[in-house]
Amino acid sequence: MSDRKAELSRNLDAVRGRITAACEAAGREPGEVSLVVVTKTYPAQDVRMLHELGVRDVAENRDQEAGPKAAACADLSLNWHFVGQLQTNKARSVLGYADEVQSVDRTRLAAALSTAAVRRGREVGCLIQVALDAESGERGARGGVAPGGVGGLADAVAGAEGLRLDGLMTVAPLAGPYAGRQRAAFERLMEISSRLRADHPAATMVSAGMSADLEEAVQAGATHVRVGTAVLGDRPRLG
Repeated sequence: MSDRKAELSRNLDAVRGRITAACEAAGREPGEVSLVVVTKTYPAQDVRMLHELGVRDVAENRDQEAGPKAAACADLSLNWHFVGQLQTNKARSVLGYADEVQSVDRTRLAAALSTAAVRRGREVGCLIQVALDAESGERGARGGVAPGGVGGLADAVAGAEGLRLDGLMTVAPLAGPYAGRQRAAFERLMEISSRLRADHPAATMVSAGMSADLEEAVQAGATHVRVGTAVLGDRPRLG
């Protein structure tokens, strides 16, 4: 085993251990929480090694990097998640590889994704990105729709051809009432998820928590955590 693969293996074991411990503390089964490894800025070779180590869900946040990397790993059985802010003119490109778009935050983007999905003859999963730092009608500093806009956007996604409404995503906000209060932020997301599922029962996915706060997300009820640094470390990055 190469030094890099051994490093990734150790890091993965540590993160999986953290998830298991957090689940046990919350009275949940470890299998209820999926790990999505955020491979942005790291090379395709790292993705290949992660696949050899059992990782099946990887995430990217920049289309110009994600597209070539996904192409280089096209022979692998991977689920590609797009987690970054997305311009409508990139929807067609992202639909070339993404299985899940976690950052849907406006109806124009949903329409663009739908058009691209129909053109490619495929269905793509979508998460509504919720901005807990946004006022009604506004977007958050890191993208996302204000809580009050979730219902309408969810209906638009659910009704769009080629799109599948899978649930919600959030990033712990840096400003507003939930700044520095990750557990409270994730619990608020779970409340919004509960309301969403009343109208869309299949939208059960809740993506929240990253390297520094995955325990809080698991304890609140997240079904997916997005972890980059804790797995990939501080190895020199691309670009």
